[in-house]
Amino acid sequence: MRLPRILPAIMSGGSGTRLWPLTTESRPKQFHALFGERTLFQETVARTAPGMAGPIEFLAPLILANAGHADLIETQLAALGTTPAALALEPVGRNTAATAAAAAALGRELAPDALILLLPADHVIADRDGFVAAIARAAAVAHERIVTFGITPDTAETGYGYIAVGPALREGVHAIESFTEKPTSALAADFLASGRHLWNSGMFLFAPDLLLDEFAAAPDIRDRTLAALAGARRDGRRIALAASFADIPAQPIDIAVMEKTTRGAVAPCAIGWADVGSWDTFWRLSARNDAGNAIAGPTLILDSNNNLLRSDGPRVSVAGVKDMIVVVSNGEVLVMPRARAQDTKALWSMAKSG
Repeated sequence: MRLPRILPAIMSGGSGTRLWPLTTESRPKQFHALFGERTLFQETVARTAPGMAGPIEFLAPLILANAGHADLIETQLAALGTTPAALALEPVGRNTAATAAAAAALGRELAPDALILLLPADHVIADRDGFVAAIARAAAVAHERIVTFGITPDTAETGYGYIAVGPALREGVHAIESFTEKPTSALAADFLASGRHLWNSGMFLFAPDLLLDEFAAAPDIRDRTLAALAGARRDGRRIALAASFADIPAQPIDIAVMEKTTRGAVAPCAIGWADVGSWDTFWRLSARNDAGNAIAGPTLILDSNNNLLRSDGPRVSVAGVKDMIVVVSNGEVLVMPRARAQDTKALWSMAKSG
C-alpha cells in the first residue's frame, strides 16, 4: 500500500510585531534562532524534510512568503541543504486564506496526487514523532475533509482560538462542533475545564481540489488568488505573484472557509506545540534560572524573579522586580509587565508611526 504523499506548504509571512523590538518587518520571528541554533523557519522545514517519515512521505516543500524575504529564505534553506519545490512570493500579505488558496492551486500543479500540509513557519513543535502520527491519522480522511490540528490546552490561554470537538469520524479524528476566536479569560477557563475544547493550531491538511471547492464560501478570495497566480512571473523555482494579489480581501482561512464549511475535521494532538505569539510565551518556553529569570545578554540581577531580560548590547540591571519583560534590541528598549505582553503590537505600531 502506497504511503500518503504530503506536500508541506510553509507560510512565512508576518510583520515582526509580536516580539518587537527583536523582530522587525525585514526579519520577523521565524527568521530568528530563538531556542537553539536553527531559526523557527529552519526548524519547520527540517521537521518536514523530504523522504519517508514513518507512515507518510514528505515531498520537497512549497514555501509561500513575502517577496521581501526571498533572499533571506534562500539563504536559510541553503544552510539546511534543502531545495524547495517552489518559492511563491506574495507582493503584500493578505492573511492566510489567500495563501491557502495559492498553496492548493500550486500543490495541484506540483504534486497532483499529494495532500497539502499547510504550516505556519513560526511554530514550536517538540514532539516530531507525535506530529507525524497526527498527520497520518488526518491523512485517512483528508480527501473528504479539511483537517485542522487541535492542541490539547494546558492553560486558559486567551490569545488562541478554540475548537469544540464533535463526534469521532474515525480513530483520532473528529468532526468540528464550533470555533471560538480568542475568548475572554472566564470563557477560556470554562473551555479548559470542559475537556472538549482544543487550541486551534492554524495547521491544516487537505486535498487541493477539496479546499478550492470549499472556497465557495469566499469565492472572491479564491478567484482573485488564481488570477494572481495566472499572472505570476516565474523564474526557476521562484514564482512572483502578480501585483493584483494586493487587491484580495485579507481574511484568515478560519473565517473564510473553516467556520463555514461542513467538511471540516480536527485531529487532537499533544505534540509540544506553541505559537510564540508574545514575549510572555517566549518566557514560558525559555530556559530559566532558579529565580525564574530567562536571560540573554549582559545583566545584573538583584532580588528579582520570573522576568525575561534580553539585551543585544547594553547591560540590563534590575532590582526588586518580578514578572517583567525587558528587551533591548535594534536600538530600542521595551519594558512591560509580562501580563501586558499582548500590548507589544500596539507599541510597535506607535514606534513605526514615529
